[in-house]
Amino acid sequence: ADPFEPFNRAMFQFNDKLYFWVLKPVSLGYKKILPESARMVVNNFFSNIAFPIRFVNCLLQANFKGAASELGRFTLNTLVGFGGFFDPASEKEINLAKCEEDFGQTLGAYGIGQGFYINWPIFGPSSPRDTIGMVADGFLNPFIYIDPWYTSTGAKTVDTINYTSFRIGDYESLTEAAIDPYVAMREG
Repeated sequence: ADPFEPFNRAMFQFNDKLYFWVLKPVSLGYKKILPESARMVVNNFFSNIAFPIRFVNCLLQANFKGAASELGRFTLNTLVGFGGFFDPASEKEINLAKCEEDFGQTLGAYGIGQGFYINWPIFGPSSPRDTIGMVADGFLNPFIYIDPWYTSTGAKTVDTINYTSFRIGDYESLTEAAIDPYVAMREG
């Protein structure tokens, strides 16, 4: 369901331009400055910091094995991985799996449907359920509690740029192969 298609198409165009004019060039520059190993350290750090989101949502979904795995990962990566900069929990010998759970999935586990499609400026494609989930997960992210506000915004920006630096080309592949990139994104 796409009852706000004109708005969603406009936001798709906005986000598309934001990606090509700002996010991609910055991420490419970032990728040239930092080698992959350094970017992986940054990725590990932000993943470790996001532990409360995954842990709480595992508990809310009664996924106690996943919650235990997340607790073990966080403890090991924080203590042995130098504050989460390294990921010894993923080593072959230990192999503690990361559970990519969020509050949108938790609401889905309780039977709440996706609802209609919405494309937010900056945040991208979503649904009412996942929008509520994104807000709830935001309160579980420790960075939101850092003062002043622009420090947490800066941290989220670095996380986004770092994440994008590993995935440059994925978005282009999806949009270039589609007759209507908006529809391809909505259906994806």
